[in-house]
Amino acid sequence: MKLLAATRSAGKQREFRRVLEPADVEVVFPDDVGLYPTQAESLLELGETFEVNARRKAEHFARLSGLPTVADDSGLEVLSLGGAPGVRSRRWAGASGTDAEVDAANNAELVRRLAGAAEGRRGARYRCVLVYLSKQGSVPRVLEGTCPGRILEEPRGEGGFGYDPYCLSDELGKTFGEASPAEKDAVSHRGRALRELVAVLTSETSLRPVP
Repeated sequence: MKLLAATRSAGKQREFRRVLEPADVEVVFPDDVGLYPTQAESLLELGETFEVNARRKAEHFARLSGLPTVADDSGLEVLSLGGAPGVRSRRWAGASGTDAEVDAANNAELVRRLAGAAEGRRGARYRCVLVYLSKQGSVPRVLEGTCPGRILEEPRGEGGFGYDPYCLSDELGKTFGEASPAEKDAVSHRGRALRELVAVLTSETSLRPVP
């Protein structure tokens, strides 16, 4: 099946492809189907929860494309910071520019907020919420994945994106910046949510009548 993944993040696009394409899902992104950035799109991620933002994006792109659509909203939640940056993970430092420049500013803010924090105050988790619409107006399916870890004082590794070099995975014993793509996908918040999505898509396919 063809599925529109409503994200313009190059890092997220790579992860969508890695998990979904082996499951025989043809993943396309907004630019692939002629949906280029608009002012209206920039207002979709101003909600107070991951689910609200993901639902807004899914509904917007399903309406414009006419395709089955999945949208993601995700971020880092640091327990001692009351769950911040949370839903504002991408916009936390208020920076603009390239993805690399925004990531650098956000990571600098993370380090600043946790400067001198003891080990017990560095617990965190990545969280991803996906909203899937089989067609415009259909009942949305909400899928979620999380992965626990802690925030380091210094970055480790150059892989991944976002906060990955500072986020030490409890399960891997290394940061997502150090992990291989396969290692990251196996335990990451987005990898887990996407595998839940694969199960939903497989179920839908199996229920379709044979022509």
